[in-house]
Amino acid sequence: MRLPFFRNEPPTPYDMAAANLSNRELRLFLTNPNAVVGLGILASVALLALLAPALYPGDPLSVVAEPFLWPGQDWAYPLGTDALGRDVMAGALHGARISLYVGLAATIVGFGIGLLVGASAGYFGGRTDAALVKLIEVFQTLPNFVLVVVIVAVLEPTPTVVAVAIAIVSWPTIARLARAEFRSIRERDYVTAAHSLGCGSIHIMGREILPNALPPLIVTSSIMVASAILMESGLSFMGLSDSNIISWGSMIGAGREFIRTAWYLTALPGIAIVLTVLALNMIGDGLNDALNPRTQND
Repeated sequence: MRLPFFRNEPPTPYDMAAANLSNRELRLFLTNPNAVVGLGILASVALLALLAPALYPGDPLSVVAEPFLWPGQDWAYPLGTDALGRDVMAGALHGARISLYVGLAATIVGFGIGLLVGASAGYFGGRTDAALVKLIEVFQTLPNFVLVVVIVAVLEPTPTVVAVAIAIVSWPTIARLARAEFRSIRERDYVTAAHSLGCGSIHIMGREILPNALPPLIVTSSIMVASAILMESGLSFMGLSDSNIISWGSMIGAGREFIRTAWYLTALPGIAIVLTVLALNMIGDGLNDALNPRTQND
């Protein structure tokens, strides 16, 4: 929505229409039961992750009690302890921080790369479009998880490296969608008017096209966060993570040897992953319903 340059400038009909549309999109999202439930679950996970250092200030990898305490057996350790006597609750809360960090960081980096490549291809067209489409196709032909494994294995498996590796294989999805949106929107009347007024390409791409291309990109990015969390969990399960940092995937990997005798060691972090990914998918569906023009016209 374009804001008036001066505070005392009255809003134009365009501003009022855009504000009403934004309010309607927000209302559609907040009246979607699935979206609200997903948002509540994700907010709860994020809040617990933020409070983890205050609730469990020590090292979550420290041995604090006897091994294999089951959930509820000792209320000092409500989710029990693992094979080494480490607090499962502390590990789950601190692990949430790593999983969410990797998911968000990978999505932000992948979104930035994909938007830059896709917007350039869709807006400029011609040889630029052909070259960038070939680049996108090259990355899409590579096996994503294998490429991430190779990158993480070659470099140090820190959370930042894992996030960047996941972003490298995730950006083509955003790039193809951004290219399609920019190609469609660049032919509209208000973009042509901006050209006739002498506006530069950066201005037109950022101020005229991007705000109208964002809705489907935002929906896709919510799914990218879920995919990144799953991919990070797979890497940690395989041992391709920092051994000094706990995550949900590493907890599942550490408990897989005891799945018959202490199944809770894999089930609890697995449930955390399922709930978080489910919440992100529900939010994505809610955003799609709220931002979909066909829904708004119903």
